[in-house]
Amino acid sequence: MISASQLLLLFLAVITAVAATPKRPNIVFILADDLGWADTTLYGHTKLYRTPNLERLAKRGMVLTRAYAASPLCSPTRASILTGQHPARLGLTSPNCHLPEVQLKARPGTKAAPGLKAIQPHSATRLRTDLPTLAKELKTAGYRTGHFGKWHLGPEPYSPLEQGFDLDLPHWHGPGPKGSYVAPWHYPDFDPSHPKEHIEDRMADEAASFIAKHRDTPFFLNYWQFSVHAPFDAKRELIDHYRPLIDPTSPQRCPTYAAMVESLDDAVGTLLDALERFDLLGNTLIIFFSDNGGNMYNLIEGVPPTSNHPLRGGKATPFEGGIRVPCLVSWPGEIAPGSTSDSIVQSTDFYPTILELLGLPRSPDQVFDGISIAPALQGRDLPKRPIFTYFPHHPPVPDWIPPSISVHLDHWKLIREFHQGQNGAHRYRLFDLENDPAESRNLAHRHPEKVRALDRLIADFLEETAAVIPLPNPDFDPARYHPELEGVNKVDRKSETSKKKTSDPSDPKLMGWKARQTGYTLEQGILRLTPNGPSPFLGLSASRFTRETTVSFRIKGSAKTSGKVSCSHQTPTPKGRPFQLASDTWETHAITLKPDRDLGILRLYLPIGGKTPVEIDWIVLQSQTTKLRWDF
Repeated sequence: MISASQLLLLFLAVITAVAATPKRPNIVFILADDLGWADTTLYGHTKLYRTPNLERLAKRGMVLTRAYAASPLCSPTRASILTGQHPARLGLTSPNCHLPEVQLKARPGTKAAPGLKAIQPHSATRLRTDLPTLAKELKTAGYRTGHFGKWHLGPEPYSPLEQGFDLDLPHWHGPGPKGSYVAPWHYPDFDPSHPKEHIEDRMADEAASFIAKHRDTPFFLNYWQFSVHAPFDAKRELIDHYRPLIDPTSPQRCPTYAAMVESLDDAVGTLLDALERFDLLGNTLIIFFSDNGGNMYNLIEGVPPTSNHPLRGGKATPFEGGIRVPCLVSWPGEIAPGSTSDSIVQSTDFYPTILELLGLPRSPDQVFDGISIAPALQGRDLPKRPIFTYFPHHPPVPDWIPPSISVHLDHWKLIREFHQGQNGAHRYRLFDLENDPAESRNLAHRHPEKVRALDRLIADFLEETAAVIPLPNPDFDPARYHPELEGVNKVDRKSETSKKKTSDPSDPKLMGWKARQTGYTLEQGILRLTPNGPSPFLGLSASRFTRETTVSFRIKGSAKTSGKVSCSHQTPTPKGRPFQLASDTWETHAITLKPDRDLGILRLYLPIGGKTPVEIDWIVLQSQTTKLRWDF
């Protein structure tokens, strides 16, 4: 029988053992939005931007010089980080997760314009909740989990709260800040704490509060910054500071963007200060990454936001400027301070790496497309392996190419362009990145054996991931094919309409709606419409809504002006259901339509005749079986 003194000694031994057991490290994952490889001072390719806090972090850890996002656009990369799976496997290849349509799997495309050789597939629009995610895994292991900032993988029931996070602020599913970086902003149930508050300052303060609250337990802080995505605005004093520093001959010459980069870096500093204040830096694994390359195709005061020079291309292109991104990893005592690594890493690698560093097993049903890069972080070489960028779309930005997939292996990079060759064959671009980092010389014809070897890797990858791939266009018309337009920015295609009749896609910012006989802008989360014709309206293909449907919207215009809502399958079709504005302040209207079958084409005719533009905050369509909401 154990005596009381023996029990006491056993109890003290257990307590001592528990106290001696090191607490698992905290994890802070900072993801910038659209921050290019040359947008920090880490790689020596900017003279304008200032990122002292990233330099501060680099001195404590490792800079990775060949880090790649799994996609040149944001949502696919974000999904790859959380799941360790490639966008090709997930079927999530486009940043359309803010759109109302819920599509959980990719679908083959069915149609393309006659001047295009390939039909691009339809991307999923949500990250499925049945997948193991990094947040779910860490939560099961006892971590407190918090998400702060941008999400863009779907609103509820696909929000961070359904993907393993205990907390989500500001709980916003859109592609960028809701309205503006500087208050007033328009997040539901998330107000500024003071006038002119910057959303990145607020997010960093909220994240610091999360650190303070959970400093005694392991935590996973997922800080996905809104910066430096559009809309392009910043603190006025910072813009004024950078304006006299601009070199008009430099490719990086935008004072607003420079100010946005500084606010991004300041937020990183706020987190480092909080970790230091609570003596947590020594036991915190910090990862800094960007979701894709820098944005080179918008204009701010007549100049591009940034440049990825000397890399080719930028956001929305599969060239190096679109996928090569800044990357830092810090964990004192485990990663040598001030170190660098030239190993190729990709966003799919973070999940398996974190599990290995923490000694956690993967879920039995977990499939990873990435590998653990722990050896590289510990100063050793990684095994040579291919990484893939699957981008089966062709957004019209500078350096765009048709739907494609690329593979990196060592210093070689092969891009396969689906069905762009003769008789539906693929077309190839081969680059030697060691001698041609700008991807200026296509070596495919000089090295056919290398093309075949790398293309076999692509074929195996597409098969293994069951990717939904582009199809050859059966309606392709060679007479309407204009290869000279490839790589031409949409705004520069002045002669295109004279050469061929183009399709009429809706602006992605309108989320499926089309504006007719009216100009429009998005200002602070409000759709502002300026009618320029006799019957201005917003139109939507709404055939998914059958029978009785209520159209609700929040609108502001001039008092005593009237509009109407109609649909193509309504009886009688031409008249529609009218509404009238009672004042010049915000009003909510609800119109019920009773079509013969489905709505067909829905039109919201704007009230005109007043002195002020018409503004719309949101629109909701609801039938017995379907409900969609558009928050502009």
